[in-house]
Amino acid sequence: MTSVSVHCADEKETAELASRLAGIARRGDTFALYGTLGMGKSVFARGFIQALTGAREVLSPTFTLVQGYEAPDFEICHYDLYRIKSAEEVFELGMEEALYENVCLIEWPEKMGALLPGDIFKVSIENDGQGRLIEISSDSPEKKKRLAALEF
Repeated sequence: MTSVSVHCADEKETAELASRLAGIARRGDTFALYGTLGMGKSVFARGFIQALTGAREVLSPTFTLVQGYEAPDFEICHYDLYRIKSAEEVFELGMEEALYENVCLIEWPEKMGALLPGDIFKVSIENDGQGRLIEISSDSPEKKKRLAALEF
């Protein structure tokens, strides 16, 4: 697994990192955002979406469970699965088709269990005492190449 770890001192740096990662996004990519409450998953998602769409306002899908945004080459589907009770609920959200047709950002991907695809970018965010440590990894050879092409 290729992995890159980046320290982000604040929300601005987190959004900037997300913006850089958005630059390598392709139709069919999934970015699984891991981290406890308050770690910055939504900040990351907002920076990613704004980089590709120019959207001034990016709403959290905490209550709607999914928000969609049009980017030039694909739609971005931002999911927040915190409130789902079972993995099968993702089918009711139209996620199956979205995983192949769009770019998906998924907060709380662990709620999907075995339904989470294996060919993803895993983004883990944790507190490191001085801000956030963000680790980005993938098992996919093609995604590893794209990730390695970014300079951190």
